[in-house]
Amino acid sequence: MKNIAILNHYRLSYFSVFLLTFLFTAPLSFAQTAPETKMAALGSTVTWGKVDGVAINGLVQGPSSAEAELQVACVFEYTEGDIFNPPALPANLNGMVHLDDALKGIITELRKSGKFTGHSLETLLITPPKGTLAAKKLLLIGLGDRNKFTPDLMISVGSVAMREALRLGVSDYAFASDIKDAGIDSPTALIATNVVLGSFEAYRTQTFLKDKKLSDHKPLSKIILLAGPAFYTVAGEGIKEAITKLNAK
Repeated sequence: MKNIAILNHYRLSYFSVFLLTFLFTAPLSFAQTAPETKMAALGSTVTWGKVDGVAINGLVQGPSSAEAELQVACVFEYTEGDIFNPPALPANLNGMVHLDDALKGIITELRKSGKFTGHSLETLLITPPKGTLAAKKLLLIGLGDRNKFTPDLMISVGSVAMREALRLGVSDYAFASDIKDAGIDSPTALIATNVVLGSFEAYRTQTFLKDKKLSDHKPLSKIILLAGPAFYTVAGEGIKEAITKLNAK
């Protein structure tokens, strides 16, 4: 019965329009693929494929618990209580709430005080105390004004995440868009496609520079793309589409 209740929550939260339909704003003209009828188990993982020797993994896990050298998480510009109140997901399903709780509210404090505004593509690197997060470092990337969000932004977000990961010299990183957590009714497959496409645009640019002796970045072994239980397979379809496009180039 608990699983059915959770699934019904996802259906009520997401089975509507494609993107940015808030409970308190007028809907926009995007269309959305319905969420899955069967939720993946927590910890489910798969390698969707490889691009340029880099494995692209899917994982059903929250950003506070995913093991990686670097965790990337995305946040919108701050509005009061935005990650805690509807239309944001309930706390038990909300990865950003778990991340904030693990760091004793520092993400909310940074955002509320304006120390990290969440402007589009703004970044902030945090070194969490040992034992708080599964990842060694946390990179926040801003998504800007939630009312102006479009899926195309995630191409640039993916590029920023990759460039920062290479600059930091990590061998792997986990990526959480956190768009669903914030209550944005977004196109899961398209978001995943764009993140992967943007990531490898940046990776290939750095590889080009390395071939010209203008970069010395450490090779990346894998990217771990996090997804909620109800959107794991849908996200995977988008990831596989991106892998196919990239490997055809």
